[in-house]
Amino acid sequence: MSILNVENLSHGFGDRAIFEDVSFRLLKGEHIGLVGVNGEGKSTFMSIVTGKLAPDQGKIEWAKNVRAGYLDQHAELKAGDTIGTVLKAAFDDLFDIEKRLNELYEKMGEADEKQLEEYMEETGTLQELLNAHDFYMIDAKVEEVARALGMLDLGLDRDVTELSGGQRTKVLLAKLLLQKPDILLLDEPTNYLDEEHIVWLKRYLTEYENAFILISHDTEFMNDVVNVIYHIKDCILTRYAGDYKHFLEVYEVQKAQQEAAYNRQQQEIKDLKDFVARNKARVATRNMAMSRQKKLDKMDMISKVTEKPKPEFRFLTARTPGKYIFETKELVIGYDEPLSKPLTLYMERGSKIVLTGANGIGKTTLLKSILGQIKPISGSVQLGEYLEIGYFEQETSPDISTTCLEEIWNEFPSFSQYEVRSALAKCGLTTEHIESKIKVLSGGEQAKVRLCKVINKPSNILVLDEPTNHLDVYAKDELIRALKEYTGSILMVCHEPEFYKQIATEVWDCTEWTTRAV
Repeated sequence: MSILNVENLSHGFGDRAIFEDVSFRLLKGEHIGLVGVNGEGKSTFMSIVTGKLAPDQGKIEWAKNVRAGYLDQHAELKAGDTIGTVLKAAFDDLFDIEKRLNELYEKMGEADEKQLEEYMEETGTLQELLNAHDFYMIDAKVEEVARALGMLDLGLDRDVTELSGGQRTKVLLAKLLLQKPDILLLDEPTNYLDEEHIVWLKRYLTEYENAFILISHDTEFMNDVVNVIYHIKDCILTRYAGDYKHFLEVYEVQKAQQEAAYNRQQQEIKDLKDFVARNKARVATRNMAMSRQKKLDKMDMISKVTEKPKPEFRFLTARTPGKYIFETKELVIGYDEPLSKPLTLYMERGSKIVLTGANGIGKTTLLKSILGQIKPISGSVQLGEYLEIGYFEQETSPDISTTCLEEIWNEFPSFSQYEVRSALAKCGLTTEHIESKIKVLSGGEQAKVRLCKVINKPSNILVLDEPTNHLDVYAKDELIRALKEYTGSILMVCHEPEFYKQIATEVWDCTEWTTRAV
């Protein structure tokens, strides 16, 4: 049974095509992984099938009475909403039924016999719906899911704007699970999640009976939970049965076959053209030459195998700093309330330290306190001598209005336009991306712009806050290579052990000093 059918979908932004005559189907129980490099249109596809974005052409058809739940990586939570109110919003349709039920009860006092009979019939139906969906157990359900995702200790009355990126992701995920939709649409659900809850989500999706579509650049996570892959490349969507590793094997074979067929055809074209050129002027061989020319004209051309430009990261190093990078004494971090116990820490030159731990315990706050961007509640931070700091922020500001070209030019005003374009191209961005507004780019493309700033400024200490979030497989591989090559010091927040274990000299578990419940 088909849950979702997409036929002849075409879409683009300006003169940039994203999809061309794409078709897609989702069958009952399928666990689909949607893959492709940054900027190919994965999140755009999700927005189209959920109705948030109207396609230029094509037909999107859902099966009747199917409820889809969408975890959007860019979803916003409103100030004033608490964790509890957001989670209860999962049951808005049931609260609407309760509201209608109460309205009917009020009308019964003034209804005539015929109206009363109609009202009684409707209230009976509505009451059955509430009972069938355990409406009067909503508080218990909310508490159960909040506990499973580690939010109960934060307090259900906590304002959502006080939460970290990972905690907000958990709230949206919990709301989605409480809705119990017929299909889950998950856009980068593991971004910002700590290891414990990534394991929990993996187990949940593995056992999930209904269908889902998953976007994730965590290939190990994806491989464990999907049974079908749809690959987006060059505006085309291609289906592969099996897990992610099987897709990679088949895809590499297909690329090799296409490349061999292309080379054979190019040699045939060369031979035909040569024959035509040598024989078209001779009377005896003119007909043969014309026959060869007709064959050339009717030939279905095989496309050359092309890949999107892969990023090339190379961090510039500044002069050698002093022996100590930083030292803290009795440092207590936080905003209105403490996030840590008093911390006495130090980092020596050449160290590569990774901060780990659950969301919301203050890892980003610690980085910003060390850098002097946030004033600590108490204690002190002493930075070392001759530091040249390269700082990679976790997210791009939502208020940004510049193009990629303007953003890098503002950072490096002495660069020529050629140097700016070249710097962005080395980070894997095409001409279309370079001239686009940053806010219309995908999360991965925005991350590459932020990396471009860090890479082109000489540094002797890199401070990286979740640098792998949103990056595709190729960009992650190149980033780990560049960090291994980097001769300076590194202080990094990261949730991906398979990434940071390749470079870390020390791992600091921040749960050991946090004052937050985890």
